[in-house]
Amino acid sequence: MALSAAAAAKIAAGVLTSEKLRKTAGWIIAAILSPLILLLVVVCSFMSGGADHNAAALDLCYYGGMIAGSVPEAYRQHITDMQNSLAIVDSNVASVNAMAEGGSGLDSNRVKAVFYSLYFGEENPGAVGIEQFVDCFVSYEERTRTWTDDDGTEHSETYTVAVPVSLETAYANIHSNMGVEITDTVRKNADEVYSRTHSGGDTFSGGYARSDGVSIELDVSAFADPTTKNNLDLVMYAENAWENGWGYVWGTYGSVLTDSLFASKLAQYPDGVGNYEDFIRQNWLGRRTTDCVGLIKGYGWLDTSTMSIGYGINGMPDVGADGMYNNATVKGDMSTMPDTPGLAVWHSGHIGVYIGNGEVIEAMGTKYGVVKTQLSERSWTAWLQIPYINYISETEATP
Repeated sequence: MALSAAAAAKIAAGVLTSEKLRKTAGWIIAAILSPLILLLVVVCSFMSGGADHNAAALDLCYYGGMIAGSVPEAYRQHITDMQNSLAIVDSNVASVNAMAEGGSGLDSNRVKAVFYSLYFGEENPGAVGIEQFVDCFVSYEERTRTWTDDDGTEHSETYTVAVPVSLETAYANIHSNMGVEITDTVRKNADEVYSRTHSGGDTFSGGYARSDGVSIELDVSAFADPTTKNNLDLVMYAENAWENGWGYVWGTYGSVLTDSLFASKLAQYPDGVGNYEDFIRQNWLGRRTTDCVGLIKGYGWLDTSTMSIGYGINGMPDVGADGMYNNATVKGDMSTMPDTPGLAVWHSGHIGVYIGNGEVIEAMGTKYGVVKTQLSERSWTAWLQIPYINYISETEATP
């Protein structure tokens, strides 16, 4: 019997979904499957198997890392294929979100979790039609807008808006448009992947420091140049967020969390926000909040003349952490990172601001808020210059 490594991985993951099945079927599998499949079953078992949704394989696909030398090259290649596919999902989500209005875009981590649950183990996950897959999560509406020119003439035009649909509708669209059966196992695995990978849970490691400040003041008095967007002022903005004890709420970017804003985020992100509703209400309501990439976008959208945070202004688009990394032209792996304050540090699904001296300020998750961490103690895989701001040295900033 000849099967590809990807197909064998799919079988292995499926067999290992049940703890009981792993224990009772293990020796039967060993007896009847080919050596290649058996090896991959062992690999999956070593990687914690389906009971933890193949936790180590998941981490490799999302965050990178070392794979044991004994693992077959075909399996390594499948991990790489899935990494590349998830990056394409991010890029397509960013394109869809550019067509959304009012910040009501897709949750990239939710879309990727469903994709991973459906296509991990596929022979070529990048060839399944990723653009079509992402479109299953939205509907498109034609809308009309009007404006008046300098001569007083009124004009109108139609444009297309991407409107996110419910997860159940997305599953129905995937079944209809992609020809994929959405089983209870797929749903459960997608929820588990999302829980593990979206920045709101308790999966972070390493020490961190929180400030005991509670101010909602935005302070730009120490900015090097409030009239431009630059790396040094991003550092000052991030330090202000840390010193004032900003909280974390998925989909926010520095505004005060009012009752109405909280209600809108509960509706938009029923899992990423709704699962922490009581905690958020007790700890973050009435304070400034952000998510990881929102910390950077909030600085980009800050109007220093009015001291208000807008939306999608100053040349900074509404992109996710992975979209910001994908759009960067100056970046590299951590071994090549220069000691430049204001660089971003990244791993798939999460981003932080390097402030110098080996320290990072990041909106770590709902239970943490904005914290200060040590660069060396976190699982960053890459650094980047944020493509929407200027990079200047402290010498250049000195009058």
